Amino acid sequence: MSKTVYTQEHEWLRIEEDGLVTVGITDYAQDHLGDLVFVQLPDAGKEIAKGEEAAVIESVKAAGEINMPAAGVITEANASLADDPGKVNQDPMGEGWFFKFKVNQASDLDGFMDEAAYKAFLESQG
Repeated sequence: MSKTVYTQEHEWLRIEEDGLVTVGITDYAQDHLGDLVFVQLPDAGKEIAKGEEAAVIESVKAAGEINMPAAGVITEANASLADDPGKVNQDPMGEGWFFKFKVNQASDLDGFMDEAAYKAFLESQG
């Protein structure tokens, strides 16, 4: 059984029972970025510290990065985004995921927002 949590940077994390975490951006984020035109993803096997840049995204409106929500080792990147970054716009919570990682410490995944808290956070943003 997995659970999905959200960050204040409009990323979602799908956390599996085995400590594997899938990372993507929310519909809100993709809507504000506009059409994605480029995605640079981390290599499998790369260890990344919490808060460090894990992926780079560019849209017609802006460029930005996806920072690592918790320290861990990348297990897989969504290679299909290299040829079709628009998948993020079409299905941000599904086929548009960015990468998966194995978290170093499960406690690093505490403190993120559940769906209700994220919706309240969005409403507070105006």
